[in-house]
Amino acid sequence: MQLGLVGLGRMGFNMRERLRAAGHEVVGFDRNAEVADVHSLAELVSVLAAPRAVWVMVPAGAATRQTVTDLAGLLAEGDVVVDGGNSRYTDDHAHAVLLAESGIGYVDCGVSGGVWGRENGYGLMVGGEDAHVAALLPVFDALRPVGPREEGFAHAGKVGAGHFAKMVHNGIEYGLMQAYAEGYELLTAAEVVTDVPAVLGAWSRGTVVRSWLLDLLVLALKKDPELAGLRGYVEDSGEGRWTVEEAINLSVPAPVISAALFARFASRQDESPAMKAVAALRSQFGGHAVHRAGPTSGSGEVS
Repeated sequence: MQLGLVGLGRMGFNMRERLRAAGHEVVGFDRNAEVADVHSLAELVSVLAAPRAVWVMVPAGAATRQTVTDLAGLLAEGDVVVDGGNSRYTDDHAHAVLLAESGIGYVDCGVSGGVWGRENGYGLMVGGEDAHVAALLPVFDALRPVGPREEGFAHAGKVGAGHFAKMVHNGIEYGLMQAYAEGYELLTAAEVVTDVPAVLGAWSRGTVVRSWLLDLLVLALKKDPELAGLRGYVEDSGEGRWTVEEAINLSVPAPVISAALFARFASRQDESPAMKAVAALRSQFGGHAVHRAGPTSGSGEVS
């Protein structure tokens, strides 16, 4: 089928290439003219045959809202918009209502697969009306991994369900990554283990902790056995925070995901004010030794 694709960054570019390899006609628009097929949203809409399908892959938040708003003024009744970015599920209802005023359908799609998706396929979680999802199945089938549809695609529910499912997926991802990271640090701290990459490699087949994330950690260690080229500074793109917020709203205990999110916050501190307060309290009530800050390095003396 024919598809308009807005946003040709790391994910969108590879999705376009995978879809084209499957025989679909993809017309891509991006602000980077070097990768774009057309040079405006209006031109994109003009070259698509009705009923049109336009997939949006731009940053969540303001950029997505503006793109959907612009498309609402360009598309026509019977067309459908897919938001495949990492939007918060609470934004989906507003997008659907706005587009519905012009008879335009809306589907939200959580997409997992990262830069490997072009080769391996993408895990897809969608929300929307049955008819809109059914019309897009050829695209979903081309993007998902080869194999049974249910192992790479889910129509999770009504509008918002796809992005909610992807949010939870990413929250779980936070917890898994943190567990592997803590295990890695424990192995490196133990003098008895002399080949940490080999241990992680041995876990990659036949063990209960095997996973694609573990495979990626093994790959990273092959390139840099001590991860010397990296800082231990980790950003979060929003989904982990939203998962914890929804867990609170729904009174669902999520201690692992919450701890993984807070560990990322801790990674960004040169020094922890909270730990300074703990050190001060231990000194006050018990006379325990503290490390006095030095004039430049911060290492100082123990007293």
